[in-house]
Order: sequence, then structure tokens, then C-alpha cells
Amino acid sequence: MTTAITSKEVKQTNLPKEKTSILKDKFIQVDRKDAKLALAHMYVAFTALLVGGLAGLLQVFVRSGAFELPFGIGYYQVLTVHGVLLGLILTTYFILGFQLAAVSRTAGPLSNTQRKLGWIGFWLMVVGTIAAATMVLLNEASVLYTFYAPLQAHWIFYAGLALVVVGSWIEGFAQIMRYAQWRKENKGQTSPLLAFMAVVNNLMWFVASLGVAVEVLFQLLPWSLGFVERIDVLLSRTLFWYFGHALVYFWLLPAYMIWYVVIPKVISGKLFSDALARLSFMLFLLFSVPVGVHHQLTEPGIDGFWKFLQVVLTFFVIVPSLMTAFSMFATFELRGRELGGKGVLGWFRQLPWKDSRFLVPFIGMVAFIPGGAGGIVNASYQMNQLIHNTIWVTGHFHLTVATAVVLTYFGAAFWLIPHLTGRKLTSKMNSLANTSGILWAVGMFIMSGAMHLAGLLGAPRRSEYSTYGGSEQAAEWITYQFAQAIGGTILFISILLIIGVVINLIWFAPKGEEEFPIAEAAAGGGKTPAILENFKVWGVILVALILIAYTFPIFDIISNSPAGSKGFKFW
Repeated sequence: MTTAITSKEVKQTNLPKEKTSILKDKFIQVDRKDAKLALAHMYVAFTALLVGGLAGLLQVFVRSGAFELPFGIGYYQVLTVHGVLLGLILTTYFILGFQLAAVSRTAGPLSNTQRKLGWIGFWLMVVGTIAAATMVLLNEASVLYTFYAPLQAHWIFYAGLALVVVGSWIEGFAQIMRYAQWRKENKGQTSPLLAFMAVVNNLMWFVASLGVAVEVLFQLLPWSLGFVERIDVLLSRTLFWYFGHALVYFWLLPAYMIWYVVIPKVISGKLFSDALARLSFMLFLLFSVPVGVHHQLTEPGIDGFWKFLQVVLTFFVIVPSLMTAFSMFATFELRGRELGGKGVLGWFRQLPWKDSRFLVPFIGMVAFIPGGAGGIVNASYQMNQLIHNTIWVTGHFHLTVATAVVLTYFGAAFWLIPHLTGRKLTSKMNSLANTSGILWAVGMFIMSGAMHLAGLLGAPRRSEYSTYGGSEQAAEWITYQFAQAIGGTILFISILLIIGVVINLIWFAPKGEEEFPIAEAAAGGGKTPAILENFKVWGVILVALILIAYTFPIFDIISNSPAGSKGFKFW
């Protein structure tokens, strides 16, 4: 077996350029020091998966009416644990760990300063996570992952969230520094696609999380500390959703990184178009932030014109999504036909269905089709009135984030973790990983499907069984709650299998080399235009869109609130 080499050793070889390129593509490993930092993120992410998944199981049991929480544990306490750990902690830690490994793999190892910043950011996030989780477990912060006012948490919960955000900023900045260093060292060259994508996602996160940072630091923290008696609730919700919808794309873009760059290599194919991939990411950057008001269509304090504008901007996001779907299935068809697939769909049978690195993310891709259709319903001005604040929205959330995104993460983890630990994904673990993905799909089909149907009947989201009352309509809801409990049970079994695979890949799998798959662009893809890497141009457009979409709505909210005449305060 050929020994893996570092990027420094590649540069020191005397092989011809084309041979060096092949060597780098096949055998280069993530720097061991960087791998240690990336792996630390995986520990936290999958611990959050286990605990958050258990909380989700308890939640669906309570909703079915067949189970009561012991020891005085509250339903909303469990709901907060589930939402925060899976919606915020699992995703953020996995994303930052994956992106760090991706930047190190494609742009070169981080410098000592960059790596130190990464560790500082990581430990700030860990301290913040522990602080926030402690308050939730003590039932001092049962405010769900959206932490809407006027629900109030202990100030330590808000401070913990602030540390998580600040830590993520520091980590993201370290990744951007490494990308900038590569650009400086390789002037005039197109940057590695995966590193470029990580930078775009970090920039989007920086811009979007400013909204929640302002909400926490200037509203929720002073309020929870007793410095002020009240805050402007509508303003706090607007600031949250300035952040909250872009958060969805912060989750989604790493899945797109895997779909665009990793999956083609896994199937031994080519990236359909480097330029198309970069353009889709830039469009996501532009249209991810100025769309949050479409979550507030039923709130009277925002003028209808601004709601309509942000609905229109929301639908622009469909464009890069369709570009991605076209690119991926073009890649699949081209590879399938190379392998001898004939006819309209003959290529489909040629794909590597037994490879968990492909199958598990592919299930996520398929789930994104109905998930995206449900998102169109959510963002539509009229249809939103039917499903707003019903459990339909929860079902949609579980199709998009908890299936399309999370299954893609799991599929990546099955090769990323052994790559980082110097072990191999064995055929036994590969089969177990496939089983976990299929179980997840079955469980989510049952649970999310029941949520969608119950939502159409008006079943509220976030409500427990005891609040339903004895109406005939509530009896119909309960039937779907039992279905949710069945689906949730299957999902938890899948989680246990995934945790088992991860533990094996970290500590028990045989030593060896697992590839970090990076696809090459197809020969006919053309040269990538330099403007796609001109962040100044795209940044100006992004700022302009945000100012257009939010300046007047926020001015109206502040000036028309009871506190508005007292100096435009946030409280």
C-alpha cells in the first residue's frame, strides 16, 4: 500500500507536473495537527446527536399521549434540548470541523497562528455550549432553539449562545486566512473549489449571525439581567429571522459542498462545472440573508410591501437549487453512461448503490425534492396562512435539515472520520452505515409525513398532548401523533447505529488510509471567470440587498413601538 504524503512532501518531489497532480489527488492527507482539531469537532457533534436524538424520542412519545416525563422534567425542556443540540450544536460543530479539514486538504495545512485561532474558537464554543446546556438542563432556559421573547431564559444561556457565535467567528476567520494565504501564494490561479465554498459559507455566517448577536447582546442579555423591564418583541423576532433563515443555508451549503465536490469523486466521475458550482454559491450568499421576513408573514407590525419583497427574494433561491440539481444529475448520468448504462434510465442502475459514501447522501438529495416543494408553500404569501405555526412547518424542517442536510453529513462522516483517524471504513461498517441511512429514510417518511398531514388539519407545532383538549379535530391529530412516535422510534434506532459506526471509525476500525474524495472538473467545463472569486463585488451587492430589504422595516418597527419616541432604543 502506498504511504500517504503531506502537501509539503508533494512539493518536494521531482515528478513531472502531471504526475504530481495525480499524486496529490490520490494520496494527500489532511495535516495531522489540523485533523486533530477537526476530529475534536466530530466528538462534540455526535455527542449532541445522541443526546438530542434521545430528547426527540421522548418528545414524540409525550406528544402521542402514551408517555409522561419522569422526575419533573418538562415537555418544553426536552423540546429545547432537542432543538438546540440538533439544530445548533450538531450542525455548527460538524460544519466547522468539515470545513477546516476541507480547507487544510485543498489549500494546504493551516499555519500555527491559524490553527491556534481554530482551537481558541473551538474552546470558546465548548464553554458556551456547556453554559447554555446547563441552563436548559436546570429548566432555566426552556425557550426552544428560537428563544423567542417574551419567553425569558437565564442570562447564562444567552451568554453561552454568544460565546458559541463568537467562537464560530474566530474559527471561520482562521479558515478565511488560509484561503487568503493560498490566493497570495498562487496569484492568477483559480482557488481550490472546496476552500472557496468554505469561505462563502463562513462569510454568509458572519453576516447572518450579526442579527442574532445584536438581539442577544443588546436586547435579551440586558433584559434577562434585569437592566431593562421590557424589550421590543417584534424587533427581536425580526433580528432573529434576519439570522434564522440564513442559518438554514449555513446548514445546507456544506451539504452542497459534498454533493458538488465529493460525490462525483466517490462515483469516479467528474465535477460537471466548476464555474456553475461557484456561481450557485455566490447566489446563495446574496439571497440567504434578506429573506427572513417571510417567516413573519402573519405579524402585523411589518408593512405588506416589505413582506412581499422578501417573499420575491426568497424565491430567487430556487435558481441555485435547480442549478445544483441539474449539475448533480448530469454528473450521475455521464458517469452511468461511461459504465455502460443504456436507454433513458439505464445509467441510474450503474451508480454505486452499495457504497454508503454515495447512498446515504443520495437519500438526502431525494428528500430535498419534497422538502423544497414544502418550502415553496411556507414562503408563499397566501399558502403560508394555512400552515403557519402548524406542525407542517416542523415536518418541512425535518425533511430539509434533518434529512437532506444531516444524512449528507453522516455520509461524509463515514469517510472523513477514518481519514482523520488513520483508519479504514470496512465492508461491515459500510453495510451498517447503509442500514442506518435506510432506517433514517423510513423513520423520517413516517414521522415527517404524519407531521405534514396533521399540519394540514391545523395541529399546532410545539404543543404537547395535554393541550389538545377533547375535540373531534384533536382526536384526528392524536392519530398522527402515534405515527410520529413510530417514526421517531425508527429514527432513534438509526441514530444508535450511526453512533456505533462512528465509535468504530474513531477507535476500533483497522489502521489504514481512507481517501478524502476531491473531484476534478470535467474537461468541457470551461475556464472559471475571475469575477466569481471577486468577493468585493459580491459583497457590495449583498450589503445593498440587505439595506433595501431591512432598513425601512426595522426603522418602522422602532419608530412605531412604545419605546420608539424615547430615543430609538431596543427596549
